[in-house]
Amino acid sequence: MLKYVSTLFIVLGIIFIAFFGYQLFQSKQSQKDSLANAEELISSYKGKESNEEGQTFQVATNEAFATLEIPKLNKTLPIVEGTDADALDKGIGHLVDSVFPGEGEQIVLSGHRDTVFRNFAQIEIGDQFTVNMPYGSYTYEIRETEIVSEDDTSVIRNMGEEVLVVTTCYPFRYVGNAPERFVTYAYPVK
Repeated sequence: MLKYVSTLFIVLGIIFIAFFGYQLFQSKQSQKDSLANAEELISSYKGKESNEEGQTFQVATNEAFATLEIPKLNKTLPIVEGTDADALDKGIGHLVDSVFPGEGEQIVLSGHRDTVFRNFAQIEIGDQFTVNMPYGSYTYEIRETEIVSEDDTSVIRNMGEEVLVVTTCYPFRYVGNAPERFVTYAYPVK
């Protein structure tokens, strides 16, 4: 009897490992596809005129439309419109109610700490982000960070100036649904 129970636990362990391995593979593949789509969109806009940077730019929900470069982490990640589960599986989510770079107000990006923002604990004040949009590239420098509770919505607000707000779950090594959010505030580099 003990032999059968041991075998059952081994088989269940293999099934769980295979399941989570498959999910990780799917997530990585989805992000890779989104990055390719975003880079293709960016290159297709090269040389096209746009009235007032970003003012005429529109994107569909769950569509990859830009990239976020994080030099400190040596990463280029896709930005997807929306912050629902589907969008966040594809890359970094852009909050639909926030503006795009070049529009002079708050831009909100969110991502999972265990996928796109793995190693985000290395980020410090003074590090830079570059958002590559179809209509241009925008570089921002982190000037402040904060940790807020998961239900704190005061982070999303009119700021009266262009600010790139990037959020992820915190603590970084937490297992399960993290109770807090790590928030960076990055300002345009002139």
